[in-house]
Amino acid sequence: MEPEAAQGEKETKREEVYLSWTSPSRLFKHRDKDFFTNIAAIVFLLTVILVFAREYLLILALLSIAFLVYVLSTVPPEEVKHRITNLGIESVGHFYRWEERIIILLAGQDRAKVRELVAKNIPFREQPEKSWVDNAAHWLTEKIPLEKPAS
Repeated sequence: MEPEAAQGEKETKREEVYLSWTSPSRLFKHRDKDFFTNIAAIVFLLTVILVFAREYLLILALLSIAFLVYVLSTVPPEEVKHRITNLGIESVGHFYRWEERIIILLAGQDRAKVRELVAKNIPFREQPEKSWVDNAAHWLTEKIPLEKPAS
């Protein structure tokens, strides 16, 4: 009887791929010249203020963040593979069990189908609750837009 029980365990651990697709590795939005001009003006003004305050390390950090924003806005992301299986989700070569929480980009996949496959194993929330940080960021982007609103 033991060999049959061991064989039954192996059968339940067999991986079945329900859905697989590729998507960008990160969010990407191509920015126009106005966005970079606004960022450069803000960085310049803050740099002048920080020079008078003799905060050279903070100036270096500010310039580093500005460079990071520039690079992330100009270099398109690479395409990565994702798979939903009966054991969990594999994304970018790393396997996540159903108990772990991850964020993946669907890249044109049918949301209802992905939701159905994932909902079998984990609870799903349609809209996350907004925190005070979300509200503050929304208010700031309304008051100080860095680029022209989309028409």
